[in-house]
Amino acid sequence: MNTPDIETSEVTRENIAASPDYVQSLARGLSVIKAFGADSPRQSLSDVARTTGLTRATARRFLLTLIELGYVRTDGSRFWLTPRVLELGYSYLSALTLPEVARPHLETLAEKVKESTSVSVLDGDDVVYVARVPVSRIMTVTITLGTRFPAYATSMGRVLLAGLTDDQFEAYLARADLAPITGNTVTTADALRAEIAAVRRNGYCVVDQELEEGLRSLAAPIRDASGSVVASVNLSTHAARYRLETVHDELVPALLATAEAITADLTRTQTH
Repeated sequence: MNTPDIETSEVTRENIAASPDYVQSLARGLSVIKAFGADSPRQSLSDVARTTGLTRATARRFLLTLIELGYVRTDGSRFWLTPRVLELGYSYLSALTLPEVARPHLETLAEKVKESTSVSVLDGDDVVYVARVPVSRIMTVTITLGTRFPAYATSMGRVLLAGLTDDQFEAYLARADLAPITGNTVTTADALRAEIAAVRRNGYCVVDQELEEGLRSLAAPIRDASGSVVASVNLSTHAARYRLETVHDELVPALLATAEAITADLTRTQTH
């Protein structure tokens, strides 16, 4: 029998269920697992049969199979899931990339503060955008995935530079061309050292019109399971919309919460 190409054929729930390739027993087994929830963590055989629409005999066979596989336990009258079922979700999480992990958090943040938000990584001496949720056009330069900016003049770049070791950062300073981009751009090694020290001390960075006139941005670190800074998340806003004091008071807490949420999800994908 020729198996249809799932990537090129039109796939819907209806035609899959009608296909000879549909494994009904697998679907029923998964329905038994899904029968348990926060409101019904422990169920009797009758409860499971009623929730899934299976007969008691069929539900019993699936439950006994799940017990044998280690996904369900019983005291003889009630059944409940074991932590092993989490392995099913970990397989999905472990396959996620940083942009996939970050995007739903960026969408939530952008909706909350009505400002564009992005995630970038350090590539050489530049930041590279790997995820972005735009809200309004702030910069005259179009930002798309893969856009690069010099690390020294951006909030995300300074967060990433702050995550380097002292030796790595000094090596960066030795080769970096700290050219002025606007009249506000930090252009000396000592001034940038002071900025990086502040980022390490505060846990976030705010850059005021150093990359583009009228643009204020703030960034916070995203860490991996070992605690190393692997990316940064930022918010960008027009200077006319937020005074610097308001940026610190209103935007920074929301940004830090998002960075922590992305870090937590990323850590889960790396440790399971």
